[in-house]
Formats: sequence, structure tokens, C-alpha cells
Amino acid sequence: MSSLAAARADNFYYPPEWTPEQGSLNKFHGQHALRERARKIDQGILIIRFEMPFNIWCGGCNSMIAKGVRFNAEKKQVGNYYSTKIWSFTMKSACCKHEIVIQTDPKNCEYVIISGAQRKTEDYDVEDAETLVLPVDEEKSKLVDPFYRLEHQEEDLQKKKEAEPVLVRLQRVSDARHSDDYALNKALRAKLRNQKKRVAEEEVASRKIGLGVRLLPASEEDATTAARVRFSSNFERNRKEKRALIKAAAIFPGSSGSSMSSKKRMDLEAKRRKIKAATASNLLVGGFKPSSWSQSAVSSSRRRT
Repeated sequence: MSSLAAARADNFYYPPEWTPEQGSLNKFHGQHALRERARKIDQGILIIRFEMPFNIWCGGCNSMIAKGVRFNAEKKQVGNYYSTKIWSFTMKSACCKHEIVIQTDPKNCEYVIISGAQRKTEDYDVEDAETLVLPVDEEKSKLVDPFYRLEHQEEDLQKKKEAEPVLVRLQRVSDARHSDDYALNKALRAKLRNQKKRVAEEEVASRKIGLGVRLLPASEEDATTAARVRFSSNFERNRKEKRALIKAAAIFPGSSGSSMSSKKRMDLEAKRRKIKAATASNLLVGGFKPSSWSQSAVSSSRRRT
């Protein structure tokens, strides 16, 4: 103990005038072990900390008291439901000091407001909440009805009789398939060996043709797709090559057959268009008299080619 006050607070301090014949410290001081909580214990009332189980409206000032608000309530027994006790809780609201009485309902596992308040009802639309309403009450009433249970029991027995031959046959087939574990294991291992052998052969075949991945076995769909592919023939290939050579050859006779770059070919075409334009203008004026510019252009073009 840190101090005498702490010892007294923990009820471990025994004063000098106390003797063991006087009993416990509570008896010596003339008080109950629960102190102020048991001030009405002679009336069967115990002060406890009560927590509101749901939202309610106060009967005095009509203000809402939320779920979870705690009160100092007087707890006492007011009856029995078979062997279960019914407890009553009396408290005063903090807003207007109005007295509220709530009791337990063991039959429905619920709390019931006796006086001083009204439970807040919170309804919602099933369509707005996008939920389904389960017929709980109807199902409970049906299960309680002995005739309903008897009728369904007869229907279940009839369905069992109808399905019994099929179930027995399926059970026999299952037993026959799984009765010999050695044979099943042997067949499975043989299947795995064949699969590993096939995979190894496919890898060897892929390596022979220079592929680093394993090719899957050929199928009819692959054969059909490959048959639809058309490759260009030798005639088409030769025609394209000859056309490419003609386009790359010189346009003036007597020149070297070496291929020219695209830039030179474009220069030659530009000069040719200028010569044709000059010739056409001279013809329109009155005669073909090639100018010195056209002659020099032709001679320079021939020298370049």
C-alpha cells in the first residue's frame, strides 16, 4: 500500500479498536459491501448501470434518447417466466428527470417499456432498401402445425422411396469403380508415363527443327487453317522483281544500267518537266526555237546521266 488513505479505500485498513470477534470490516463499520449501490437492498432494489437497448422518445419532454445511453437504474425483480426472473429497471431521464420504467421479456427475448417513454419505430420500404422480406412468421406457424408436418413427412418418405433405386444403383457403380485401389493406381501411373513419353518426343521434335518451345500435336483445325493459306507463285515473284528493276533503271538509252538513287531520279524527272514546258511555250509562240537555257539543260542532264 502506498498510503493510509489507499489502504482505507481498498478496505484493507483495520483500526486499532477492531477485534476478530466483531466480524468483517463492513460489519464493523455498519455498511454493505456495495456501499451506496445497496442503500435500498432491504427493499430488494439494487442500483446498477443500465444501458438503453434501443432508441426511445421521452414521455416528459418528447426528446429522443439514443440507444447506448447509460443510466443509474434501480433493479428489482417483479415476477417470473417459468424459472426465469423478470427484472424491472427504473431510471430518470437526464433531459427532464422524468421516470422511465423498462422490464425484461424472457418469452420474446426483448425489453418492454412499461411507462415514461415510447419506443421509436423505424420502418423502411422493402423496394427502396432493395431487400427481400422472408416469411418468418408464416414458416414458424407452419412448423408448429402438426398436420402440416405430417403431410410433408409423408411427401418426403414418398420421394425417398422413388429415389432409392437410383441412389442404390449409383452407390453400386461408385463402389465398383473405387473398390480396387491397386488397379486404379496402376492405370493412373500408366497414363502419366505415356504422357511424359509424349512430351519428351514433342520436345525432341521441336529441337530438331530449331525451336526452343514444345509444339502441341497437330489437329484437324490446324490442317484446315494451313490449307487456306495461299503463297505467291514463282511467276508473281519474278514479275515483281522485273518491275522493280525497270523502275530502278535509267530512262535514257545508252546510259549505264546501274540503278540510280531515288534523289537523282527525282531530279531528272523535274528537269524533264521543265524541258517539256519550255518546248510547249515555244510552239505556242510560233515555232520551235530551243533557247540556250533548254539546250544547256539538256546537255547538262545528258552529262549527268
